[in-house]
Amino acid sequence: MISKVDEGMGRFLHPWMMRIGGAALVLMMGIACGNMFLRVLWVPIKGSYELVGFLGAVVTSFALGYTQSKRGHIAVDIVVSRYPKRLQEFVESLNDLVCGLFFAIIAWQVGKWATTVWRTGEVSETLRIPFYPFTYGVAFGCGVLALVLFLQFLKALIVPLGRITMGPYRLMMDSLRQRNRRKR
Repeated sequence: MISKVDEGMGRFLHPWMMRIGGAALVLMMGIACGNMFLRVLWVPIKGSYELVGFLGAVVTSFALGYTQSKRGHIAVDIVVSRYPKRLQEFVESLNDLVCGLFFAIIAWQVGKWATTVWRTGEVSETLRIPFYPFTYGVAFGCGVLALVLFLQFLKALIVPLGRITMGPYRLMMDSLRQRNRRKR
């Protein structure tokens, strides 16, 4: 089940989100460069600051889940790298769980805020573009990141054979195995 969800995200969701984010990045770059060149002619692009901000939100939030699925985010492991391998895996899975909860809360709160912005009809100052589609996009990106983190947490608990690899159950099973080996 976990591998099917992960495979589906890797085959369909992540590529589409990366395409949308990549297109937004190219558009953002075009607007920024075009604005710089047109400023020389005293004809800047109207609302370029707003557009670059909106597109930057799309680029960033749509790349979060894919980057985490490849474990591409920066990790400082000065202390954890000195732990035994098993404890490192435990700390990493615990980190996945805590970060997953954190980003699930962020997605929920940003989604609530997007609904409020939608209901109030808030728009950008210069171009009068509604904020809520971009805000929902950020909430969606954070939700995908939370899902990826939860899947990585669950994968850390379950080995392909279906056994639990860490936690209280594993500790109990290891102690029983050691006790049985001593008896032999």
